[in-house]
Amino acid sequence: MKHTLKRLIKFIVTKIMAPFVRLVHGELSAFFGSLKPKFTRTYWKQKWAEWQASRSQSNYKFLFRVFYKLALVGVLFMVLFYFAIYTGFLGGMPSTKELQSVHNNTASEVYAKDGELLGRYYIQDRTNVNYANISPAAIDALVATEDVRFYKHSGVDARSLGRVVVKSLLMQNESSGGGSTLSQQLAKNLYPRKNYWFGDMLVNKLREMIIARKLESLYSKEQILELYLNTVPMGGNLYGIERSAQRFFNKSAGELKTEEAAVLIGMLKATTTYNPRLSPERSKTRRNVVLGQMAKYNYLTTAQADSLKKLPLKLNYNVTNHNDGLAPYFREQLRQELVSWAASKKKKNGQPYNLYKDGLKIYTTIDAGMQRHAEAAVRKQMAQLQKTFDAHWRGRSPWGTNSDVIQVAMQRSDRYKKMQAAGASEAEITKAFREPRKMTVYGWNGSNQRTISPLDSIAYYQRFLNTGLFSVEPHTGYVRAWVGGINHSIFKYDHVRSRRQVGSTFKPIVYAAALERGMKPCDYFPNERMTFPTNDSWSPRNANEQYGGEYTMRGALAHSVNTVSAQIIMKTGVDKTIDMAHRLGIKNELPKVPSLALGTADLSLQEMVTAYATFANRGMRVDPVYITRITDRDGEVLRQHHDGRQTQKVISEQTAAVMLYLMQGVVEEGSANKLRSQFGLQMDIAGKTGTTQDNTDGWFIGITPQLVTGVWVGGESPQVRFRTLELGQGSRTALPIWGDYIRRIAIDPKYKGYYNSKFEPLPPSILASLNCESFRAEPPKENFLERVLNTVTGKAAQTFEEWKESWKERRKEKRERKKNKNRHRE
Repeated sequence: MKHTLKRLIKFIVTKIMAPFVRLVHGELSAFFGSLKPKFTRTYWKQKWAEWQASRSQSNYKFLFRVFYKLALVGVLFMVLFYFAIYTGFLGGMPSTKELQSVHNNTASEVYAKDGELLGRYYIQDRTNVNYANISPAAIDALVATEDVRFYKHSGVDARSLGRVVVKSLLMQNESSGGGSTLSQQLAKNLYPRKNYWFGDMLVNKLREMIIARKLESLYSKEQILELYLNTVPMGGNLYGIERSAQRFFNKSAGELKTEEAAVLIGMLKATTTYNPRLSPERSKTRRNVVLGQMAKYNYLTTAQADSLKKLPLKLNYNVTNHNDGLAPYFREQLRQELVSWAASKKKKNGQPYNLYKDGLKIYTTIDAGMQRHAEAAVRKQMAQLQKTFDAHWRGRSPWGTNSDVIQVAMQRSDRYKKMQAAGASEAEITKAFREPRKMTVYGWNGSNQRTISPLDSIAYYQRFLNTGLFSVEPHTGYVRAWVGGINHSIFKYDHVRSRRQVGSTFKPIVYAAALERGMKPCDYFPNERMTFPTNDSWSPRNANEQYGGEYTMRGALAHSVNTVSAQIIMKTGVDKTIDMAHRLGIKNELPKVPSLALGTADLSLQEMVTAYATFANRGMRVDPVYITRITDRDGEVLRQHHDGRQTQKVISEQTAAVMLYLMQGVVEEGSANKLRSQFGLQMDIAGKTGTTQDNTDGWFIGITPQLVTGVWVGGESPQVRFRTLELGQGSRTALPIWGDYIRRIAIDPKYKGYYNSKFEPLPPSILASLNCESFRAEPPKENFLERVLNTVTGKAAQTFEEWKESWKERRKEKRERKKNKNRHRE
């Protein structure tokens, strides 16, 4: 029926009405084209006088017949025309159901664990706000300026339309105002105007009137005002009263003062012309017009309006983009994941969610306070480190004559990729990269304008050292801080997930595998450089080239003794070590070579922190979690994290406890001891530093009772590095960032109790097995009694004191068993 009706309307319009319209249009065009004067009041008076002078009975009859026929045709045409628009034949009329569930494009928002807004994803920068949370002054200013009869009409204001026809069209008075009501403007905002094959303005206007009447029948006046103020464009990709208030005054829509609300409502007439930042004087003038309208219609007294007009225009301009705000690297990683997730999640209407339009609320585990402390520590320590690095290489390039470093960086740049995609030749691209131009150059002391070529810019940025920091709660896996680099607008590569050689931070994994295989933490290993013929004569050396004496696991780990790590992995087995790494959370493939013990694998900061967190969590591995909940714009939960689902027991509690004890030695007596002296940290700390070959990468991964945090420092290119171990080791590059970050948290009153936090005490049985010196210059001579005891018990390398402690432990266990047996009999 509907299709038949559409065909009938189309036939009438195209076959019957169109020829008549063309005829009338031609006659009227010829008639009106000869009229040069404007249709002013004087013109019409003159025409009336001429007609009165020459009127006769025949004139009346002729005019009556003409107007009668034209009226009939006009009425028929308008009825058919209206019906065509109302049914959607022209203009695509929204259904009542669609209007009942009106949703404008709304940005999705990311929140920290305490509810602080971290950032937004959008095409249109908009945040919806409820009517109750909009300043009454903004409502009054809007009605007084845009639609003073808003509360009296039902979507279309006949009086305003009459004024437009008479004053604007017939009398050519351009200052008479428009005829669109707020409801019609809302219809235009929700359903933008389209181009048609004839009568664009007439079709669009009539369509907006029909939609406005429908909206008035479905929504209250307050709801229409709310919808309008959430949809109204405010210039560029900025939409709505809430985001406008945030942008220009750094406050919510509910906090707007009367004069501030008048500024924003005044922008609606022309968002660029009356933009308070771009044109403050014009904006102030327009603001005063709005205040005048409010006084005219009794929303303000004349005295109040006059007083407000005298106030200066004050802004608190606050514009942000995806590079600004807290945790930009984290938000970008989240965005990439959420785009795919949203596309796979269906709405009730069967369509997939859109991250940029559907107003999702993403609640994360990021602690805003810890994130600020992490970013502050990175800024302070990296600025100092860069200053040292620049002085270290003053007058020289870290990459020397190796031009491949710059060539590779150029080919990775967006400029190169765009020119290549556009079909430019290599010669044309190179020429463009060598042409100087003005550009803003980033530096730790602030950005400045320079005239340099893009190639020189690449070389300039290649000299910067970069970093990554990743901090999680070991018991929950909740990510509390994520810093992927030093500046997201310049350096896009996220070093939380990038893979770099891990160095000695891999050694605790080797030691954990050895403990699981039965090796004792108090076993002594000679500090001797050995050659392993079965492994291509592998002969690892210590970084400081010092040898001699014997180390236990704690001592060897504290001083990062490579020779001992080599012996341990040879006794444990490479395969067993790789298996341990995967159990702890390492997902990438590992090289099946014994040099793995020295950290030759390329792994991410996230993987390494996950592995260390298992030691702090009694052997339970918890994968990192950074999303707790996602809701739609109406608050319905679309995704919920449940604690414990990703927890898995991968090593024994005893192994985890021993590993914590061993890594505490790194802080108490090894390469991380400056955490106590330089940063004044008093809480229990376990951790491990790491430095890769030629000082390319510096690492420190540290464990406190509440957090496991990893830091990496290095250049974007492996060629960018310090020349000396003294300057380039992890304890000089990465560890200060870690120490500064934890110090800031420890002294922050918000994190009370962190400063003196302690690990759980070790059981006596484990403590007894750890009662040994970390280092001895030479092995003690075995006395006769110990030789007899070892022969009888069959346990080698056991001192008399160790045997005595073991005997006491066995006696204690025997008494306990006897006591339990007697209790059972009773």
